[in-house]
Formats: sequence, C-alpha cells, structure tokens
Amino acid sequence: MSTLDGAPDRSTSTPWALRGRVVTADRIIEDGVVVVLGDRIAWTGSCAQAQGTEWVQVVAGCSAGAEGTTLLPGLVDLHNHGGGGEGFPDALTVEQARTAAVEHLAHGTTSLVGSLVTAPRDVLLERVATLGALAEAGDLAGIHLEGPFLSEARCGAQNPADMLAGDAELVEAIAAASRGHLRTMTVAPEVPGVVGPGGVIEALVAVGAVPSVGHTDATTEQVDAAIAAGTAALAAAGGAAGVRMTATHLFNGMRPLHHREPGPIAACLAAAARGDLVVELISDGTHLAHGTARSVFAMVGPDAVALVTDAMAAAGMADGAYDLGPMKVTVADGVARLTEGGAIAGGTYHLIDVVRETVAAGVALVDAVRSASLTPARVLGRTDIGALEAGRRADVVVTDADLGVQRVLRAGAEV
Repeated sequence: MSTLDGAPDRSTSTPWALRGRVVTADRIIEDGVVVVLGDRIAWTGSCAQAQGTEWVQVVAGCSAGAEGTTLLPGLVDLHNHGGGGEGFPDALTVEQARTAAVEHLAHGTTSLVGSLVTAPRDVLLERVATLGALAEAGDLAGIHLEGPFLSEARCGAQNPADMLAGDAELVEAIAAASRGHLRTMTVAPEVPGVVGPGGVIEALVAVGAVPSVGHTDATTEQVDAAIAAGTAALAAAGGAAGVRMTATHLFNGMRPLHHREPGPIAACLAAAARGDLVVELISDGTHLAHGTARSVFAMVGPDAVALVTDAMAAAGMADGAYDLGPMKVTVADGVARLTEGGAIAGGTYHLIDVVRETVAAGVALVDAVRSASLTPARVLGRTDIGALEAGRRADVVVTDADLGVQRVLRAGAEV
C-alpha cells in the first residue's frame, strides 16, 4: 500500500491507492481515489463511495496529498518530433530516440507517437526502422509521418524539395519498415495520388494507419472528398470503434479560412462537428491564439479535439540552435522558428503544458484533459489507456493545483 508520500511495493499484487482531486473523462471528483493493482487501475471513485466496496481498507489507509493535489490520466500525444535535445527525424540510434521519449514521459506523456518530417525515401525508411524498434520495446505508441505527400505551397518548416506525389507502394514500404507500428500519416488531399482508387489514403487504411489532412492548400471540396474517402475506407476495414481521420495541427500549415474561399479549415471543422474527424490543436499560445482554441472546443467539443505538442528537440531544453530534419531551427524565448525564413518550426512544450495553456484559454479542465488523453487514445484505437477507469493501464499523472507534474506512473510503475 502507498500514499502520495511513498512508492508502492510492487513485488506483490497488493492494491494501493492515490488520493486527490481526480479528473475523470467527464467530471472532477474533489476527494477522489485511484486504486492500483499491478499494472492496472482497479477502481476509481470518491472516498465516500469506497465505503462498502472491497477497496474500503485500501482507501482508508491512503492519506490525502497536499492541498490541490490532482490526479490525471496519463497523457497521449499523437504528434511529437522530439525533446530533451534529441529529435526523432534526426535520431540515428534507438537510444537517441529514446532520450526524446523519456523527456516527455517524465512530464506525464505516458503514450507518445513519434513523428517524422518529409525526407528522401531512404532516410524515411531508416528513421522508421529506428522508431519501429522503439515502439517494439514499448517506448512509443506508434509512428506518425508528416509527409512526404504534402503541398509545397504549405510546406511550413519542411523541405519542399523532398515532397512527392502520392505513392501507395512507398506507404507499404514504410509500414513494413515500421514493423507494423505506422499509426498515422499527414497528407495533402490535392496532391496527385493521395485520393482515389489505389491512392495513399486507401493504402494507409490497408496497413492499419489513420490518414490525416494537413500541410494543404486544398479547396473545401477537395478536403470533403478526402475525408469521405478516408471515412469510408476506415468503416470498410472494420477497425477499432471510434477511430477517425484527423486534421494535422488545424490552422497551421493550411490555407487560411476566408469567407469566399473557405479552404481546408471549414471542411475540417464541419467534419469534426458531425463526428467524422478529430482535429489536432497545438494550443500552446504560440501556434494558436487562446480565442482560437476556445472557439474550436465550443464548436466541436473535446471528443473531436486532440491536443498535441508538435514538439521538437528543444522541448525541455534551453534556447539555442537545433535541427528539425534537414532544417535549421533557432529557439528564442521558448519559440522555435526556422533560422532562415522565420516560420514556426514545431513546439517546445510538453503535453501537460499544452493542457495548462488550454485551461488558461478558458477551456474546462475536464475537456482539456479529455482532449489530451481519451480522444487521442481513441484515434489510436486504444481502449486500455486514456482514462482513469477500472481495467485500463495504470497511467496516472499526479500534479499540484497549477498542473505542475509531481509524479508519473506508467503501467503502475514509478517513472
């Protein structure tokens, strides 16, 4: 048994508990308890509700933590290029890539998808193989490719010279190199070979990956067609319930919304509102204004929003010079920009920082946490992570009242 003051004895299957303000998927339990048994959550509820249950003695022996102690589910980041001084697009070894994963794990991201950027074919296959080994070891929840089938006009902090027309055979080669861990890929619907019979969207679904609309200059109609194609392919594949296409960092790397040329943003918001799409938001106060994030939550709700970091190697590090694939990046005052051109070049936040910023924007804590845990878990087709519910993996983040991370559990083990 353990309280917040000490680590549990995991040598046996003795249940133990954490106590504090518990943030569940749909409410906050002010005096709540999470009971952990082995690597799973055994029970979640209020201290009062524990009376009359088999966990009453476990709960009785768990003292309350400091005032404001808050328990969150382990966070799930769908879009992350690195941290701790190492970037996934530049990692030549598994250990380099693991450094980035551990940086985010220590700050509460217990399930992380490693993201690559557009690069030549041989580089992509090498990097995917490295990340596949990390996923095999359980350090990553999967792999995301941001490219190479993107719009040169909306390349953002990526190299347009390496962008390609849609190539289903390359998708299959990448999936094979990933050892089955390719989970999602960003594509621009207007790029030839992406939408249509035998195209990239169909190939992605066939290998078990989710297509994501992004880095696009497409019209609303082109995006509508891509979402319809992806939704139909996912339904036909009969995958995990709740898996939907996504929009890669909505607003960023897209043609802006205009009342006579609505472009991709209008199509993505409409699809999210009707339940066909999950939109990523980099709600870090740099990529999006607070009002933008707040408005999207109000329009589509937390089940259609996945908060992401788009973090790069500088996450958790000091200002300075960094790499993002072939692009040189300068970080100043915590903001990463291309050294040449000045485009925003990824994020420097951990996901808990994005949650905190989203709450500061006026979004309810429950909604912000849900969008950083349960919603992205559903995109991955995972029912074992993403919420403080009995039977799920015991991923718990203990924070103070200001969401400063105090303690992290992954599968019941101290990080």
